[in-house]
Amino acid sequence: MSLTVENLEKNMAKLTITVPAAEFTEAMKDSYNKQKNKISIPGFRKGKVPQAYIEKVYGPEMFYEDAANICMENSYPGALDECGLDVVSRPEVDVVQMEKGKDFIYTATVAVKPEVTLGDYKGVEVEKVDVEVTDEDVQAELLNVQKQNARNIPVEDRAAKMDDEVTLDFEGFIDGVPFEGGKGENYQLTLGSHSFIDTFEDQIVGKNIGEEFDVNVTFPENYQAEDLAGKPAVFKCKLNGIKETELPELDDEFASEVSEFETLDEYKEDIKATLKVKKEKAAKNTKEGLVIDKIIENATMDIPEPMVETTKEQMMNEFAQQISYQGLSIEQYFQFTGMTKEKFMETATPEAERRIKSRLVLEAIAKAEDIQVSDEELDEELKKMAEMYQMDVEQLTGLVGDSEKDAIKKDIAVQKAVDLVVEAAVEK
Repeated sequence: MSLTVENLEKNMAKLTITVPAAEFTEAMKDSYNKQKNKISIPGFRKGKVPQAYIEKVYGPEMFYEDAANICMENSYPGALDECGLDVVSRPEVDVVQMEKGKDFIYTATVAVKPEVTLGDYKGVEVEKVDVEVTDEDVQAELLNVQKQNARNIPVEDRAAKMDDEVTLDFEGFIDGVPFEGGKGENYQLTLGSHSFIDTFEDQIVGKNIGEEFDVNVTFPENYQAEDLAGKPAVFKCKLNGIKETELPELDDEFASEVSEFETLDEYKEDIKATLKVKKEKAAKNTKEGLVIDKIIENATMDIPEPMVETTKEQMMNEFAQQISYQGLSIEQYFQFTGMTKEKFMETATPEAERRIKSRLVLEAIAKAEDIQVSDEELDEELKKMAEMYQMDVEQLTGLVGDSEKDAIKKDIAVQKAVDLVVEAAVEK
């Protein structure tokens, strides 16, 4: 294998990789061995047709794609090591030459980790975050607890209103024709939850039990079902039941039932203390974010677009893993919410760019400050990871290779850089 590297604009590079003809020929042979049992030619037993005869009948091109993939899989990792570039994206591959008996030549265009020019990062000024807990904060938390312990009481002497839980039958029509998925029976819906599209829930307000009525709505333009997107629909509805939420009384009995305290006053003091801790933690995170944003603003760097695209893909994979714990696939999430992959990627762009810039600027600070991470600090982090994964630390250490340990050390160094700049920041 031979390699040439061309540096392009905006932190991009093109690697031209040449695989010797003999290796390409051997890869074609490997492709033949993979496919020969699937090839049938009259006069030959399956799997016994010579490669040369197949190439004569069908042309050698039938083995090119597999052979090219084999050559790229074998040569690209070595090319990355040899070029010495810090590549931060998947390669965009183009085949330059692919012909039997000749060298196989392809290019891989990649994004390269950009250099960062740091501005001021010590003593940056940020707004002070308020951590005072007000009586209104305590009351809001009490209301949340009341709602968690509320009862839904059937009512029959009034019409439906916002915050009621209603039970209804419905069937949707477009141009007088019912559409798939638009029918429900005894469906429970909380009015004001915005679970249904457009003004569906608003139009149930004021209706009485047993009443039949039409709800007119328009599907969003970006609705997941293309045959419904942007179209007006009529839902034929019947209201079967209404339940209202009854909150428990705020008194000593309530406090003793939902907490370890005997009186409401004691419970309020505990809520206040808990909220104080939460606000202080949130304020710390907010300050950290403000400081990093300011440092990013003071720095200069040129982020290659493929690096952003790769980060957005990672973010979508992370999100898919999170919702999988709730039993949802990413496809189901898109279907239920009307979101699309394209829209998700578009909305993820600002956060992806911030993630990249934050990491780059903090790594640059760690380097500028010569921040070191000791083996003891690495061991402590591995211990924390073992506890989190409920594993024996020796077992985890045995599974973590040198490259993973280096990555963990880099993460620790970045966190040290965060602590350094936050501690040096000035609140105003």
